[in-house]
Amino acid sequence: MEIKTKLESLQTEALNEIQAANDLKTLDHVRVLYLGKKGSITEVLRGMKDLDPTERPVIGALANVVRDAIQAALDEQKETLEAEAIRQALLEETIDVTLPGKKVAKGQSHVLTQIMEEIEDLFMTMGYQVIEGPEVEEDNYNFERMNLPKDHPARDMQDTFYITDEVLLRTHTSPVQARTMDKHDFSKGPLKMVSPGKVYRRDSDDATHSHQFNQIEGLVIAEEVSMADLKGTLNVFAKKLFGADREIRLRPSYFPFTEPSVEIDVSCFKCGGQGCNVCKHTGWIEILGGGMVHPNVLEMSGIDSSRYSGFAFGLGPERVAMLKYGIDDIRHFYQNDLRFLNQFKVKE
Repeated sequence: MEIKTKLESLQTEALNEIQAANDLKTLDHVRVLYLGKKGSITEVLRGMKDLDPTERPVIGALANVVRDAIQAALDEQKETLEAEAIRQALLEETIDVTLPGKKVAKGQSHVLTQIMEEIEDLFMTMGYQVIEGPEVEEDNYNFERMNLPKDHPARDMQDTFYITDEVLLRTHTSPVQARTMDKHDFSKGPLKMVSPGKVYRRDSDDATHSHQFNQIEGLVIAEEVSMADLKGTLNVFAKKLFGADREIRLRPSYFPFTEPSVEIDVSCFKCGGQGCNVCKHTGWIEILGGGMVHPNVLEMSGIDSSRYSGFAFGLGPERVAMLKYGIDDIRHFYQNDLRFLNQFKVKE
Protein backbone atom coordinates (compact mmCIF):
# COMPACT_ATOMS: atom_id res chain seq x y z
CA MET A 1 0.00 0.00 0.00
CA GLU A 2 1.41 3.36 -1.05
CA ILE A 3 0.18 5.32 2.03
CA LYS A 4 1.66 2.73 4.40
CA THR A 5 5.02 3.03 2.65
CA LYS A 6 4.90 6.84 2.86
CA LEU A 7 4.10 6.77 6.57
CA GLU A 8 6.97 4.38 7.31
CA SER A 9 9.31 6.49 5.18
CA LEU A 10 8.23 9.70 6.96
CA GLN A 11 8.84 8.09 10.35
CA THR A 12 12.39 7.19 9.36
CA GLU A 13 13.06 10.69 8.00
CA ALA A 14 11.57 12.39 11.04
CA LEU A 15 13.54 10.29 13.50
CA ASN A 16 16.77 11.04 11.63
CA GLU A 17 16.07 14.79 11.59
CA ILE A 18 15.14 14.76 15.26
CA GLN A 19 18.38 13.04 16.09
CA ALA A 20 20.30 15.59 14.03
CA ALA A 21 18.63 18.64 15.62
CA ASN A 22 21.22 20.37 17.82
CA ASP A 23 19.13 23.18 19.30
CA LEU A 24 15.58 23.72 20.49
CA LYS A 25 14.67 26.03 17.61
CA THR A 26 15.62 23.42 15.00
CA LEU A 27 13.79 20.72 16.94
CA ASP A 28 10.60 22.76 17.01
CA HIS A 29 10.91 23.28 13.25
CA VAL A 30 11.06 19.47 12.77
CA ARG A 31 7.94 19.06 14.96
CA VAL A 32 5.95 21.50 12.85
CA LEU A 33 7.26 19.97 9.63
CA TYR A 34 5.97 16.49 10.49
CA LEU A 35 3.22 16.86 13.11
CA GLY A 36 1.87 20.32 12.44
CA LYS A 37 -1.57 21.02 10.95
CA LYS A 38 0.05 21.32 7.55
CA GLY A 39 2.78 18.78 8.29
CA SER A 40 3.83 15.79 6.21
CA ILE A 41 1.89 13.19 8.25
CA THR A 42 -1.33 15.18 7.89
CA GLU A 43 -0.83 15.57 4.16
CA VAL A 44 -0.41 11.79 3.72
CA LEU A 45 -3.51 10.99 5.78
CA ARG A 46 -5.67 13.17 3.56
CA GLY A 47 -5.30 10.43 0.95
CA MET A 48 -7.16 7.94 3.21
CA LYS A 49 -10.46 9.01 1.63
CA ASP A 50 -9.43 7.15 -1.50
CA LEU A 51 -8.67 3.89 0.32
CA ASP A 52 -10.88 0.84 0.48
CA PRO A 53 -12.98 1.00 3.71
CA THR A 54 -11.35 -2.18 4.92
CA GLU A 55 -7.87 -0.61 4.70
CA ARG A 56 -8.66 2.60 6.55
CA PRO A 57 -8.50 1.14 10.11
CA VAL A 58 -5.13 -0.43 9.37
CA ILE A 59 -3.66 2.83 8.01
CA GLY A 60 -5.25 4.84 10.86
CA ALA A 61 -3.64 2.59 13.45
CA LEU A 62 -0.29 2.83 11.64
CA ALA A 63 -0.56 6.64 11.52
CA ASN A 64 -1.07 6.73 15.30
CA VAL A 65 1.98 4.51 15.83
CA VAL A 66 4.08 6.79 13.58
CA ARG A 67 2.84 9.95 15.36
CA ASP A 68 3.55 8.46 18.80
CA ALA A 69 7.05 7.39 17.74
CA ILE A 70 7.87 10.83 16.36
CA GLN A 71 6.42 12.60 19.42
CA ALA A 72 8.36 10.34 21.79
CA ALA A 73 11.57 11.06 19.89
CA LEU A 74 10.80 14.81 20.01
CA ASP A 75 10.22 14.72 23.77
CA GLU A 76 13.38 12.78 24.42
CA GLN A 77 15.51 15.05 22.22
CA LYS A 78 13.97 18.18 23.78
CA GLU A 79 14.85 16.95 27.26
CA THR A 80 18.40 16.22 26.11
CA LEU A 81 18.81 19.66 24.49
CA GLU A 82 17.37 21.50 27.50
CA ALA A 83 19.77 19.70 29.82
CA GLU A 84 22.66 20.58 27.52
CA ALA A 85 21.55 24.24 27.41
CA ILE A 86 21.54 24.38 31.20
CA ARG A 87 24.96 22.76 31.36
CA GLN A 88 26.39 25.26 28.86
CA ALA A 89 24.83 28.19 30.70
CA LEU A 90 26.38 27.02 33.97
CA LEU A 91 29.77 26.76 32.31
CA GLU A 92 29.55 30.18 30.67
CA GLU A 93 27.95 32.00 33.61
CA THR A 94 30.01 30.53 36.40
CA ILE A 95 30.71 33.06 39.15
CA ASP A 96 34.04 32.95 40.86
CA VAL A 97 33.01 33.54 44.46
CA THR A 98 36.64 34.15 45.40
CA LEU A 99 36.76 37.37 43.35
CA PRO A 100 36.34 40.62 45.34
CA GLY A 101 32.87 42.15 45.10
CA LYS A 102 32.07 45.52 43.60
CA LYS A 103 32.62 48.39 45.99
CA VAL A 104 29.30 49.65 47.33
CA ALA A 105 28.97 53.40 47.63
CA LYS A 106 28.93 54.41 51.27
CA GLY A 107 26.22 56.76 52.45
CA GLN A 108 26.83 59.64 54.81
CA SER A 109 25.03 62.14 56.97
CA HIS A 110 23.45 65.18 55.36
CA VAL A 111 25.51 68.37 55.74
CA LEU A 112 22.87 69.82 58.11
CA THR A 113 22.97 66.67 60.23
CA GLN A 114 26.75 66.98 60.38
CA ILE A 115 26.52 70.60 61.55
CA MET A 116 23.84 69.79 64.15
CA GLU A 117 25.81 66.84 65.51
CA GLU A 118 28.95 68.97 65.66
CA ILE A 119 27.09 71.62 67.69
CA GLU A 120 25.45 69.01 69.94
CA ASP A 121 28.81 67.32 70.58
CA LEU A 122 30.35 70.68 71.47
CA PHE A 123 27.70 71.47 74.06
CA MET A 124 27.72 67.96 75.47
CA THR A 125 31.43 68.39 76.23
CA MET A 126 30.34 71.47 78.23
CA GLY A 127 27.91 69.42 80.31
CA TYR A 128 24.68 70.06 78.40
CA GLN A 129 21.92 67.51 77.81
CA VAL A 130 20.41 67.09 74.32
CA ILE A 131 16.61 67.02 74.71
CA GLU A 132 14.04 66.75 71.91
CA GLY A 133 10.31 67.39 71.92
CA PRO A 134 7.16 67.24 69.76
CA GLU A 135 6.93 69.18 66.49
CA VAL A 136 3.14 69.40 66.81
CA GLU A 137 2.83 71.61 69.86
CA GLU A 138 0.29 73.32 72.10
CA ASP A 139 -0.15 77.09 71.81
CA ASN A 140 0.42 77.29 75.57
CA TYR A 141 3.96 75.88 75.37
CA ASN A 142 4.90 77.50 72.07
CA PHE A 143 3.79 81.03 72.95
CA GLU A 144 2.25 81.66 76.38
CA ARG A 145 4.96 79.85 78.35
CA MET A 146 7.50 81.90 76.37
CA ASN A 147 5.94 85.16 77.67
CA LEU A 148 3.79 85.63 74.56
CA PRO A 149 0.14 85.81 75.68
CA LYS A 150 -2.73 85.67 73.18
CA ASP A 151 -2.76 89.41 72.46
CA HIS A 152 1.02 89.92 72.41
CA PRO A 153 2.11 91.86 69.28
CA ALA A 154 5.35 89.86 69.03
CA ARG A 155 3.31 86.85 67.89
CA ASP A 156 3.19 88.59 64.50
CA MET A 157 6.96 88.07 64.25
CA GLN A 158 6.37 84.34 63.80
CA ASP A 159 3.87 83.45 61.07
CA THR A 160 2.44 80.20 62.39
CA PHE A 161 0.90 77.07 60.89
CA TYR A 162 -2.16 76.46 63.10
CA ILE A 163 -3.86 73.06 63.14
CA THR A 164 -6.57 74.18 65.59
CA ASP A 165 -6.88 77.30 67.73
CA GLU A 166 -4.74 75.62 70.41
CA VAL A 167 -2.53 73.25 68.37
CA LEU A 168 0.15 74.28 65.89
CA LEU A 169 3.44 73.34 64.25
CA ARG A 170 6.06 74.73 66.59
CA THR A 171 7.74 77.94 65.45
CA HIS A 172 10.85 77.38 67.58
CA THR A 173 12.23 74.67 69.88
CA SER A 174 11.64 76.80 73.00
CA PRO A 175 8.59 74.70 74.02
CA VAL A 176 11.03 71.86 74.77
CA GLN A 177 12.69 74.15 77.31
CA ALA A 178 9.36 74.91 79.00
CA ARG A 179 8.48 71.24 79.22
CA THR A 180 11.93 70.45 80.65
CA MET A 181 11.79 73.25 83.22
CA ASP A 182 8.48 71.84 84.48
CA LYS A 183 10.14 68.50 85.24
CA HIS A 184 13.65 69.47 86.33
CA ASP A 185 14.61 68.91 89.96
CA PHE A 186 16.96 71.79 90.88
CA SER A 187 17.88 70.09 94.16
CA LYS A 188 19.96 67.73 91.99
CA GLY A 189 21.80 70.47 90.13
CA PRO A 190 21.43 73.17 87.49
CA LEU A 191 19.59 72.72 84.20
CA LYS A 192 21.85 72.79 81.12
CA MET A 193 20.28 71.70 77.86
CA VAL A 194 20.17 72.17 74.10
CA SER A 195 17.04 71.35 72.10
CA PRO A 196 17.60 70.65 68.38
CA GLY A 197 14.89 69.96 65.81
CA LYS A 198 12.71 71.09 62.93
CA VAL A 199 10.56 74.20 63.22
CA TYR A 200 7.91 75.66 60.89
CA ARG A 201 6.95 79.17 59.85
CA ARG A 202 4.87 80.56 57.02
CA ASP A 203 7.84 82.01 55.15
CA SER A 204 8.10 82.28 51.40
CA ASP A 205 10.72 79.93 49.96
CA ASP A 206 13.62 81.94 48.58
CA ALA A 207 17.42 81.91 48.76
CA THR A 208 17.49 82.72 52.50
CA HIS A 209 14.11 81.52 53.85
CA SER A 210 12.20 78.26 54.07
CA HIS A 211 8.86 77.26 55.60
CA GLN A 212 10.66 74.40 57.38
CA PHE A 213 14.11 74.73 58.87
CA ASN A 214 16.16 73.55 61.84
CA GLN A 215 16.93 75.25 65.12
CA ILE A 216 19.09 74.55 68.14
CA GLU A 217 18.26 76.39 71.34
CA GLY A 218 20.24 76.33 74.55
CA LEU A 219 19.19 76.95 78.12
CA VAL A 220 21.05 77.19 81.42
CA ILE A 221 19.27 77.80 84.76
CA ALA A 222 21.04 77.85 88.08
CA GLU A 223 21.80 80.20 90.94
CA GLU A 224 23.79 83.35 90.11
CA VAL A 225 23.87 82.89 86.33
CA SER A 226 24.80 86.12 84.57
CA MET A 227 25.22 87.64 81.12
CA ALA A 228 28.94 87.04 81.50
CA ASP A 229 28.23 83.28 81.55
CA LEU A 230 26.28 83.61 78.30
CA LYS A 231 29.07 85.56 76.64
CA GLY A 232 31.73 83.11 77.79
CA THR A 233 29.72 80.12 76.57
CA LEU A 234 29.08 81.62 73.14
CA ASN A 235 32.71 82.73 72.85
CA VAL A 236 33.77 79.08 73.23
CA PHE A 237 31.08 78.06 70.72
CA ALA A 238 32.28 80.57 68.08
CA LYS A 239 35.94 79.61 68.41
CA LYS A 240 35.26 75.88 68.24
CA LEU A 241 32.93 76.15 65.25
CA PHE A 242 34.50 78.95 63.20
CA GLY A 243 38.14 79.04 64.31
CA ALA A 244 40.30 79.94 67.29
CA ASP A 245 40.84 83.52 66.02
CA ARG A 246 37.15 84.41 66.11
CA GLU A 247 35.78 87.05 68.46
CA ILE A 248 32.16 87.77 69.35
CA ARG A 249 30.21 90.89 70.19
CA LEU A 250 26.81 91.37 71.78
CA ARG A 251 24.30 93.95 70.49
CA PRO A 252 21.08 94.95 72.30
CA SER A 253 17.94 93.38 70.84
CA TYR A 254 14.46 92.26 71.84
CA PHE A 255 12.97 88.81 72.42
CA PRO A 256 9.84 88.36 74.57
CA PHE A 257 11.30 85.45 76.54
CA THR A 258 14.63 87.05 77.48
CA GLU A 259 15.48 90.28 79.29
CA PRO A 260 17.95 91.73 78.53
CA SER A 261 18.16 90.34 74.97
CA VAL A 262 21.11 90.44 72.58
CA GLU A 263 22.12 89.58 69.03
CA ILE A 264 25.49 87.84 68.87
CA ASP A 265 27.93 88.55 66.03
CA VAL A 266 31.13 86.69 65.22
CA SER A 267 34.12 88.33 63.58
CA CYS A 268 34.19 87.50 59.88
CA PHE A 269 36.09 84.29 59.24
CA LYS A 270 36.79 85.23 55.63
CA CYS A 271 38.38 88.65 56.08
CA GLY A 272 39.28 88.43 59.79
CA GLY A 273 37.22 91.51 60.56
CA GLN A 274 38.70 93.74 57.87
CA GLY A 275 35.50 93.89 55.81
CA CYS A 276 34.43 91.87 52.76
CA ASN A 277 31.38 90.81 50.75
CA VAL A 278 30.52 88.01 53.24
CA CYS A 279 30.23 90.38 56.22
CA LYS A 280 28.93 93.25 54.05
CA HIS A 281 32.12 95.15 54.85
CA THR A 282 31.28 95.41 58.56
CA GLY A 283 33.79 92.84 59.81
CA TRP A 284 31.01 91.04 61.74
CA ILE A 285 28.43 88.33 60.94
CA GLU A 286 25.26 87.78 62.96
CA ILE A 287 24.99 84.14 64.01
CA LEU A 288 22.41 83.87 66.81
CA GLY A 289 20.25 85.55 69.42
CA GLY A 290 20.06 85.14 73.16
CA GLY A 291 19.72 86.79 76.53
CA MET A 292 18.83 86.28 80.16
CA VAL A 293 15.69 84.19 80.70
CA HIS A 294 12.76 86.50 81.49
CA PRO A 295 11.59 86.14 85.12
CA ASN A 296 8.03 85.55 83.89
CA VAL A 297 9.20 82.45 82.00
CA LEU A 298 10.86 81.10 85.13
CA GLU A 299 7.85 81.80 87.35
CA MET A 300 5.43 80.10 84.91
CA SER A 301 7.48 76.92 85.39
CA GLY A 302 7.34 77.25 89.16
CA ILE A 303 10.97 78.41 89.43
CA ASP A 304 11.75 81.10 92.01
CA SER A 305 13.16 83.96 89.91
CA SER A 306 14.55 85.65 93.02
CA ARG A 307 16.81 82.66 93.59
CA TYR A 308 17.42 81.28 90.12
CA SER A 309 18.41 82.95 86.88
CA GLY A 310 19.39 81.67 83.50
CA PHE A 311 20.40 82.42 79.95
CA ALA A 312 19.03 81.13 76.66
CA PHE A 313 20.18 81.30 73.05
CA GLY A 314 19.01 80.07 69.68
CA LEU A 315 20.70 79.51 66.34
CA GLY A 316 19.85 78.11 62.93
CA PRO A 317 22.07 75.26 61.67
CA GLU A 318 21.23 76.23 58.07
CA ARG A 319 22.64 79.70 58.66
CA VAL A 320 25.72 78.29 60.36
CA ALA A 321 26.31 75.89 57.46
CA MET A 322 25.78 78.65 54.88
CA LEU A 323 28.33 80.85 56.63
CA LYS A 324 30.82 78.09 57.34
CA TYR A 325 30.81 76.67 53.80
CA GLY A 326 29.96 79.77 51.75
CA ILE A 327 26.58 78.44 50.55
CA ASP A 328 24.48 81.15 48.93
CA ASP A 329 21.04 79.48 48.72
CA ILE A 330 19.26 77.66 51.57
CA ARG A 331 17.27 75.62 49.05
CA HIS A 332 20.38 73.62 48.17
CA PHE A 333 19.99 71.78 51.50
CA TYR A 334 16.59 70.33 50.53
CA GLN A 335 16.91 69.54 46.81
CA ASN A 336 18.83 66.25 47.31
CA ASP A 337 21.31 67.06 44.55
CA LEU A 338 24.19 64.62 45.08
CA ARG A 339 26.58 66.97 43.26
CA PHE A 340 26.00 69.43 46.10
CA LEU A 341 25.78 66.97 49.00
CA ASN A 342 28.90 65.00 48.02
CA GLN A 343 31.02 68.10 48.65
CA PHE A 344 30.56 67.50 52.38
CA LYS A 345 32.12 64.07 52.81
CA VAL A 346 32.52 62.84 56.35
CA LYS A 347 36.19 62.31 57.13
CA GLU A 348 36.91 58.72 58.18
